[in-house]
Amino acid sequence: MPESQQGFAIRVRDLVVGFERQTVLDHLSLDVCRGEILGLVGASGGGKSVLMRTIIGLIPRRSGTIEVMGQPIGGMHDRSMQGPATTWGILFQQGALFSSLTVRQNVQFPLRENLTLSQELMDEIAIAKLEMVGLRALDGDKYPSELSGGMTKRVALARALALDPPIVFLDEPTSGLDPIAAGDFDALIRTLQKTLGLTVFMVTHDLASLTTVCDRVAALADGRIVAIGPMRELLQSEHPWVRAYFHGKRSQMLQHEMR
Repeated sequence: MPESQQGFAIRVRDLVVGFERQTVLDHLSLDVCRGEILGLVGASGGGKSVLMRTIIGLIPRRSGTIEVMGQPIGGMHDRSMQGPATTWGILFQQGALFSSLTVRQNVQFPLRENLTLSQELMDEIAIAKLEMVGLRALDGDKYPSELSGGMTKRVALARALALDPPIVFLDEPTSGLDPIAAGDFDALIRTLQKTLGLTVFMVTHDLASLTTVCDRVAALADGRIVAIGPMRELLQSEHPWVRAYFHGKRSQMLQHEMR
């Protein structure tokens, strides 16, 4: 990734986050280049989602700095969050759709919250976003309870793209999907990233996603980024957790199957 040309979409420096006496992120630093797909891996409960939620302002930090698209990000109650927050879209792990709203209304939710548009225009945007993620306009009339797991993820992605953000955060986007649906969703993410020039920050434990979709992978252990780079570099890392993750029996089996 030519950093000198692309610049940085996200810059995190000396980030410290904790809950009561427990420190989860310990002086963590990380750069995400504009236009790349960065995959974040780490042990369960190791702070992956905490890092993502801290960047977007859902979790307060004890110290450290965060910049998104060159703008400093304040804390949870800082008004400066309001501007940068409109520059990203978020897909949470289970989709987090509003069960009482139709698919179309779910996709329109960010539009209603941030813009003043006519209902006709919002309907047109919602249909365009649904088609962008491989769904039909007729799917807009369905409720979340009527959707398959794969469709739920696609609707959540359409909602994340509603405001045409330059950055998209994905929290375990293929979790709960069968291998075929997960592969299709990975392909969709890559296609949208190339077509729209998105920066994608993806928290995942899916080895197939890391191998086929991500430009770089960052490994989080002991509260810090202990390795970062293309997959081939992480496979050569000597850090104990990274070696255990990428060279364990299950990982070796998956890598063999993908060859």
